[in-house]
Amino acid sequence: MYDTLLYELADGVCRITLNRPQVYNALSPGLIRDITSAMEAAGADDRVRVVVLTGAGDKAFCSGADLKEGFASAAASGGTMNLGESLRNGYHPMIRAIRNLPKPVVGRINGVAAGAGCSLALACDVVICTDEAYFSQIFINIGLMPDAGSTFFLPRLVGPQRAFELSSTGRRVYGPEAAQIGLVSRSVPPASLDAAVAEVVGYYATAPTRAIGALKKVLNQSLYSDLDHQLEQEAENQDALGRSADAAEGIGAFLMKRKANFSGR
Repeated sequence: MYDTLLYELADGVCRITLNRPQVYNALSPGLIRDITSAMEAAGADDRVRVVVLTGAGDKAFCSGADLKEGFASAAASGGTMNLGESLRNGYHPMIRAIRNLPKPVVGRINGVAAGAGCSLALACDVVICTDEAYFSQIFINIGLMPDAGSTFFLPRLVGPQRAFELSSTGRRVYGPEAAQIGLVSRSVPPASLDAAVAEVVGYYATAPTRAIGALKKVLNQSLYSDLDHQLEQEAENQDALGRSADAAEGIGAFLMKRKANFSGR
């Protein structure tokens, strides 16, 4: 179905695996298109309750843009790389597909997440990494600035001063520090990664998916909104959720003092 990633669905869990381990899962135009398409497919599939995004192999989640392929393409066309066009036509739709997905996206960070690969990780709703994985805003090392959403996500996660320091130095932030400064949700030993991800995914696979999607949308808007707008967004979305099957099930279970069995509808 996809040339550069693996797409698997089982028990409500959609697992999307970047599958270019020979280049540390670097983002080629083809992989960017495949990620965008896979996220959109997961969003449209009612069987999907939660998405796991990870990389093939044990060394890298995603090493960033495939610069060799980018330079080769520019040379073949006899021109220079148009980075703005590349972002608008490729990276921006990919990041929007993750953020607009009305379901939780769990980043399973199994190795290096650098450059746009770091941006890709930060776009996820929950990020779990190994202690040996590291994050790097490596753009500065080639005379560029962070992109693919990093200038949006990074200061909101770690604060403006630390975001500036990480962006302007490109230094590596390993798992334990990443968890300590709020860059990721959790850092675990490599042998514990799958168990930690399974625990989180197990919760979301049986959670009220419509409510998760609604709160994700409203939290997204809160990042650049005011109180009055947020109050109205809460009212509108809560009104819709109040008519959902999951709300009826949740309230009924609460009143009957039993565990709720959410269907995601």
